[in-house]
Amino acid sequence: MEDKFLPLGLDRKFGSVLQFPRKSLKVLVMIVLLAVLLGISSYVFEQVDAGEVCIIQNPITGTLYIYTTQGVKLQMFGKVTKYKKSMQYWFSSMKDQGSTSDESIKIRFNDGGHANVSGSVRVDLPLDEKNLTVIHTKYGSQRAVMHELVRTIIEKSVYMSGPLMSSTESYAARRNELLGYIEDQAQDGVYATTSIEIKVKDPLTGVDKTVTVVELIKRHDAPNGIARREISPLKEYKVRVYNLSINSIKYDDVVEKQIAAQQAAIMDVQTAIANAKKAEQQTLTVEQSGKASAAQAKWEQEVIKAKAVTQAEQERDVARLNLEAAKFRKEASITEGEGEARKRELIMAADGALTQKLAVYESVMKTAVVELAKQKWVPEVVMGGSSAQSNGASAFNDMLGLLSYQILKSINADLQIGKVHRSAKPPEKTN
Repeated sequence: MEDKFLPLGLDRKFGSVLQFPRKSLKVLVMIVLLAVLLGISSYVFEQVDAGEVCIIQNPITGTLYIYTTQGVKLQMFGKVTKYKKSMQYWFSSMKDQGSTSDESIKIRFNDGGHANVSGSVRVDLPLDEKNLTVIHTKYGSQRAVMHELVRTIIEKSVYMSGPLMSSTESYAARRNELLGYIEDQAQDGVYATTSIEIKVKDPLTGVDKTVTVVELIKRHDAPNGIARREISPLKEYKVRVYNLSINSIKYDDVVEKQIAAQQAAIMDVQTAIANAKKAEQQTLTVEQSGKASAAQAKWEQEVIKAKAVTQAEQERDVARLNLEAAKFRKEASITEGEGEARKRELIMAADGALTQKLAVYESVMKTAVVELAKQKWVPEVVMGGSSAQSNGASAFNDMLGLLSYQILKSINADLQIGKVHRSAKPPEKTN
């Protein structure tokens, strides 16, 4: 049993080894205290980011300390709850937006059609202590604020916006109005409405049917001039929702088919209208083209007419000038003839037309001499000697004299032929 214990000398030896200097002991204590402080520092101090609101509840008194500025804040083992100042709330059917599950909101329209609305909205928390205290007291966490406050308000706004339009209207024509209705009701409160039943004609079957139409109650002193059934809790807590976005509206299969059929009918109508307008335009084009062609043909004829008129006018003017020239030539010829006649008249009055008469006389006498010379004035057999020749010559001369007298008498020229004949020697008679 004794060998289980160390010898006295050895025990003393280890005891001396285990004794530390007093300075080293202090360092050791400081290290231990530092380790303890580091271990409990996360319960003493809290780091607050710029985009966060930090609410610390005192562990003893329960007092809430609200920090809206960034930096290190004193926690002192209090309960810390943090909220984002601004966040995006998703009610989307897409797995990469918000949750991986389908969080779209169901909506019912005034024609009985149903759909699921998918989208998101931006949410800003108030920064005043009063409203933050109320929100934290009622909901206690950011998740509760988003799902129990924001989602509830969005669901109610979506549900109350559906009866304000039909499925087909929400599909295209009034999609922007649907966005405005949801966002406005979420921020300021759901609308006060009244329902009336009206008869409308089904766009597909053409049969009249009765539908319930919801109309808004107007009130001039209400937000946007519309009466509200209640004030939105978001407005009471100064929570702001904005930038509502809808990325899809998934309609029921029946509604999808109905919308598709209506769209097809609308497209057919639009196509028919477009074709009618096209035909009308073609008619106008053809009409205008015909008018243009007619106008062109007319003006071409006008050009031809103008050319013909111009040519006729030119020919008329030329004919007129030719006529005037002919008249001038006629007058000139008449004047010239009258002058020539007057000249001859004057000449004849002056000498009795002696020159012409002499010319006539000379021409006739030449012809007479030639012809008389061809006659046999002396017989081929002469019995009496030279007297026969003398008688022939006398006969020839007498003939010339008589002929000359007749000619001069016919031209009314008195040349005193008798005197000439009397002065002439009578031919000698031969025995």
